[in-house]
Amino acid sequence: MIPWLHQSLTFPPLTRALQEPNGLLAAGGDLSPERLIAAYSHGIFPWYSAPQPILWWSPDPRMVLFPAEFAPRRSLAKVLRNRDYEVRCDTAFERVMRNCAATPREGQDGTWITEEILAGYCALHQRGIAHSIETWIDGKLVGGLYGVALGRAFYGESMFAHATDASKIAFSHLVHFLRAQGCGIIDCQMRTEHLASLGAREIPRAQFAACLADLTQQPAMQGWGEIARAWFPGEHAQPQITEDA
Repeated sequence: MIPWLHQSLTFPPLTRALQEPNGLLAAGGDLSPERLIAAYSHGIFPWYSAPQPILWWSPDPRMVLFPAEFAPRRSLAKVLRNRDYEVRCDTAFERVMRNCAATPREGQDGTWITEEILAGYCALHQRGIAHSIETWIDGKLVGGLYGVALGRAFYGESMFAHATDASKIAFSHLVHFLRAQGCGIIDCQMRTEHLASLGAREIPRAQFAACLADLTQQPAMQGWGEIARAWFPGEHAQPQITEDA
């Protein structure tokens, strides 16, 4: 049996998370900003589908990207240099979430981005804790992602693309911005080949939690409006570029 959360914001120790299904830690509670902040600070996130109760997870191992290890493909670097797009931050947060919810996912039926989830993260956004990074072409929102920033850690939640490479463009600008801000880790939650191709890798949950204990106590990252200028071709601090497969 997994613990049921009530009014307390305290979560069970991560060591109590189930091995099967991997990382299921607790159920119940709510999606208030205070509970979400408490969860993310300890490497816990909500993931469930209606009519399930809210389920809280902390899988082991954890898929993460250390910003210095970001390795975009050479073809993506060419797209970034062309700059026939515009990247914005926090101008269409709810629209990004709704597009993420509406985008079909291989192997998934429906979406975990319920109205309850949407309301919870929009409340975080209003507090300046959740952010959307958006790709616009010809004045249209064509891709992007959203996530949570605490201290010098960023937690990616979901992304979508309605044009080729649109989500990768937003993600690349995000990573370059986070590097400049001294962000120590980007949480990707679960392994995918797409994330692995960009330099993300799995680490033990205990190592992830130890990183968060330090990074979430550091000053919050600032200057999110500068994310549109976070990728400058030819700049000395460019990420490693890898050959296309």
